Amino acid sequence: MKTIMMSIAGVLFALVLLAILFVAANWAPERSVAELQARWAPPPSTFLDIAGMKVHLRDEGPKEDKSPIVLVHGTGSSLHAWEGWAQVLKDKRRVIRFDLPGFGLTGPSPDGIYSIDNDIGVLIAILDKLRVDHCVLAGASLGGGIAWRAALTHPLPVEKIILVDAGGYPTKPISQPIGFRLASIPGMDWLFENILPRYLVEQGFRDVWGDPNRVTPEMVERSIELTQREGNRRALLDRFHQYRGSGSLSQRIPELKLPTLIIWGGRDRLIPPENAERFHRDIVGSTLVIFKDLGHAPEEEDPARTVAAVKQFLDK
Repeated sequence: MKTIMMSIAGVLFALVLLAILFVAANWAPERSVAELQARWAPPPSTFLDIAGMKVHLRDEGPKEDKSPIVLVHGTGSSLHAWEGWAQVLKDKRRVIRFDLPGFGLTGPSPDGIYSIDNDIGVLIAILDKLRVDHCVLAGASLGGGIAWRAALTHPLPVEKIILVDAGGYPTKPISQPIGFRLASIPGMDWLFENILPRYLVEQGFRDVWGDPNRVTPEMVERSIELTQREGNRRALLDRFHQYRGSGSLSQRIPELKLPTLIIWGGRDRLIPPENAERFHRDIVGSTLVIFKDLGHAPEEEDPARTVAAVKQFLDK
């Protein structure tokens, strides 16, 4: 009996030691905006005072453009995801992009509330502050859900919408990044807020890309550093905990009567292409472009091909 107890104690000691080593190896403390700003917010980045936050924003291209293109990123992302599109579009169009609350360098919302209604409120406040009366609103994933809802609830500023693998209808992912699943597990908060294994971040990218070989070390490094921005991991946990399910207002999607471009990755396993077809059916007159070899983030996986479809849509 004594031998058995000693064996169990030895196993427990080994497990505790392994756990300590794992946490130590993947420990990732929070970083201040001041630490991250030089690398991730050089000019033309600016910070706008919106709803108690300093919202990280880039406003490029001709300021006389009467209908700027406004780009809204998805969950776990930042304005940097639109870099490929912005570089092409800003030659002739004004392009505005920003970090949503709890992501990138904007950081957490002071009230700790993360809902699409709050995100839309921040979007509208930015447009008001920049004195943008009309815009083309583009969004990817979560940003796509923000875009079509904003077009329904605040229709006057929005002239056209571009939906990229957008959230909207109740759906069940075929696959989901491990990090997202961990963030949804009760009792994991402390671990999630303090460690950041590089291989999990890389797995997240590879899971949502159509071709995992397109994932670059630079993408992974950017995601790690911006996730370490103070308050971002707590904000992501709060967003997951406050999530009430997709499908809110989805019955109103057929009310959208404005020019709409729907871009989708044919290999999207997070929000499958069937949702693209449904958007296309529900929004009369919409244009659907599916890139069969791309995944959930086609705007970043292949910006050259996807922005070409955007240019064609805007030139109509």
